[in-house]
Amino acid sequence: MTDTETAVSAKSQLTSSPLPDIGWANLKDQVIVRISGPGTDKFLQGQFSQHLDEVVSGHSPRAAAATPKGRTYCLTRMVRDGDDVLLSLRVTLAEPTLQQLRKYMMLFRGTSAEVQNTAMIRGILGDELARNLAGDAVESLQEPGDSVALESGYLIRVEPTAEGLQRFEFWQLASAPANLDPVREVSLEDWQGSEVAAGIASLTESSVEAFVPQMLNWQHVGGVHFKKGCYTGQEVIARMHFLGQLKKSLFRVAAHNADSTPRPGGRLLSGDRAVGDVVNSVAFQDGHHELLAVIRHDAINGELTLEDSPGAALTILPLPYTVPERDNAAPMDT
Repeated sequence: MTDTETAVSAKSQLTSSPLPDIGWANLKDQVIVRISGPGTDKFLQGQFSQHLDEVVSGHSPRAAAATPKGRTYCLTRMVRDGDDVLLSLRVTLAEPTLQQLRKYMMLFRGTSAEVQNTAMIRGILGDELARNLAGDAVESLQEPGDSVALESGYLIRVEPTAEGLQRFEFWQLASAPANLDPVREVSLEDWQGSEVAAGIASLTESSVEAFVPQMLNWQHVGGVHFKKGCYTGQEVIARMHFLGQLKKSLFRVAAHNADSTPRPGGRLLSGDRAVGDVVNSVAFQDGHHELLAVIRHDAINGELTLEDSPGAALTILPLPYTVPERDNAAPMDT
C-alpha cells in the first residue's frame, strides 16, 4: 500500500478505540518470502543485522537490512523452517527489497528468494486465541521472538502494547484451516494500531533508506545483533551504537484535533525547525490519531507541532520498552 493508499484506507476503516482485547487480523499488507539453498545462512548473515545462529527452532527474531551507509531498506522477522529461513516483507516494498537482496544473492549459487503466494500472516490480539491455536505449547512463548512450530505454521509472541495487550503472529504456511473463530476477526487497521502502541515501526516508500535501524528502536526489539561479524551497513550501525552517536529515535505520539491523519514522511517542528519525521500513523474511531515518529532527543521536552496540521495537540505516549539513549539528551540549542 502506497502512502496515498494508506491515507485513503484510513478514511474507510478506522482503528477501534479502544483496541480489541481479543481478535485476529489478516495481515494482507505482508508477504512471506522463503530463502532456500546451500548459501542461505551465509547470504543472510552478510546482509542482515541479525545473527543467523540466533535464528533457530523456538526463536524467530526481528532483523533489518541496510545500505552500505547504514540506511534501512528492510525491516523483517526471520523464522527458521528446516534448512530454509522465512522473512516477512511489506507487500508494496517486497519487489524492490528482493531486487536489492538478489544483487548479493548472485554470489551464492543455488540460493533463492521466493514469495510464498499461499502463505499468510495473521496478527493475534490476546492470549485466548493464541492458546486456541497452540494449546499448552503457548506457555513456552515467554518473550517476544519466542516461537513454536504448529501443524500449519509457526506461532510467534511479539511485543505487547504499552498498555499490556498481549500480541502474537501466526505464520500460516499450510492450507489446513487455522483454529481461528471468524467472529473474532478484526480489521488490519486494528492490528496496525496495536503495532503503533507496541512501538514497532514499519517502512513505507517515504521511509526506505531514511533511517539507521537504531533510529527506529530496532535494537530494543531484538532486531540488531551488535556482536556478529561484518554485514552490509554494519560499520555505520556499530559505530553509532558503540560511540553513543544516536541523537534521535522512535517515539509514540498522540495527536488530537489534527486536520487529517498525519502522513508518513510528514515533519514535526519545534518552532520553525524540523526536528522529526512521521514514520507510521493510524486514525481512531474517537477522532484522535497516534503516530510513530523519529524525533531528535534534544527537542522532545519542547513544544512540538505537525507541519501539516499545526493546530493539533501532541502528547508523547509510553512504549512497552525502554530507550536508554534518550536519557542523556541535552536541551536543543536554538
